[in-house]
Amino acid sequence: MEPTLEQLRAFYRRCVRASNLLQPINVVRLDERSKRIFVLIGDTIEVEIYPNGEVFIK
Repeated sequence: MEPTLEQLRAFYRRCVRASNLLQPINVVRLDERSKRIFVLIGDTIEVEIYPNGEVFIK
């Protein structure tokens, strides 16, 4: 399974923002069941990217 184009765009934007803040991207995972991308930025910022490109930050 591959991410959607909208997910890739949202992922790229989040990675650029994290690097601008000098935050490491520790984990990236594409969950095949829910089709969401999960990203752990630093130690505390959790990001979920839905197939339609919407982003949820915890």
